[in-house]
Amino acid sequence: MNDKPESIFRSSIRAFSSAFFKGVGYLVIMIPVMMLIGGIAALKDKTPQSSFEETVLPDAGGKRPNLSAEKPKILQIDIHGLIGSDKLNTQTIEEMLLESREDKFAKGPVEAVFLHINTPGGTVFDSDGIYRALKSYKEKYNVPIYAYVDGLCASGGMYIASAADKVYTSDVSLVGSVGVLLSTFINFNDALEKIGIQTMTISAGKGKDALNPLRHWNENESENLKLLVDNFYSQFVNLVAENRPNISKEKLINDYGAKVFPAEMAKEYGYIDETGSSRETVLTALKEQAGIADDYQVVRLSKDNWFENLFRVESPLFTGKIQHQINLGFELPPEFNNKFLYLYQPGL
Repeated sequence: MNDKPESIFRSSIRAFSSAFFKGVGYLVIMIPVMMLIGGIAALKDKTPQSSFEETVLPDAGGKRPNLSAEKPKILQIDIHGLIGSDKLNTQTIEEMLLESREDKFAKGPVEAVFLHINTPGGTVFDSDGIYRALKSYKEKYNVPIYAYVDGLCASGGMYIASAADKVYTSDVSLVGSVGVLLSTFINFNDALEKIGIQTMTISAGKGKDALNPLRHWNENESENLKLLVDNFYSQFVNLVAENRPNISKEKLINDYGAKVFPAEMAKEYGYIDETGSSRETVLTALKEQAGIADDYQVVRLSKDNWFENLFRVESPLFTGKIQHQINLGFELPPEFNNKFLYLYQPGL
């Protein structure tokens, strides 16, 4: 039996550990309670709650003026990265445009929209949804939309840029890639037969298991998917030709295809209006087009709530799973698999 008194060090560690875990336990209990209380308060409050954070960006003069709410605003929307991702999809852009006419913007509404583009494209449905949201906003509120390409404007990016009244680029930007892509299908049947593995897929409905990689493919099995791809391609071509009147529809189909072009060639072919531009020169032109004669602000609405992200269902904090993967450079995120894509990705 050890009757030796506990050391001061051990006593301190014990007290600290006890206090620490009590504090953690308190937080675990209180956070859901606070979220519940907040939810109930939001239900009682009929005022629409803001889900975006406003950031004031540099204007054409490189300044970020702190102006009154009555001053005009130019809304900058960043079309960056893959279209259809968590932060760049139809729902997010629609909510952003809706909120730009409410609450903090009510006294000084948005008088122009500035698209800042650097994207290889993305899903067909989100590219089309964002395009339609921008066109509707432009027509409903009679505001000009200018696009500035600072890098890549390919496929779905070109689709969205077609909603703009004018498209500008930097000297080194790349533009184009009017085409449709569907994930590559691989057939493993011969390999499975060689090693003696048999599989069975149970389905109902003619063509329900079309292009099943675990059996021999039938003749014309891909016809339905090809019909859909052709339909989306026709929609893309017609939309670009309609909104970019200097481009030849015949050459777009027969010559330009899904290629991307340097900015000078893109201007020559009719994809864009001006090259050699900067963000500042485009904002100046947009300001004049919108009739903004006095001080103004360039603002961005972003949806990046770290607290919300922490408690998302996919968070390892709740799932207990940490994903390990090797990115080979040409792979798409899993959520883009088996989707129709307006996407430029060489080597896919």
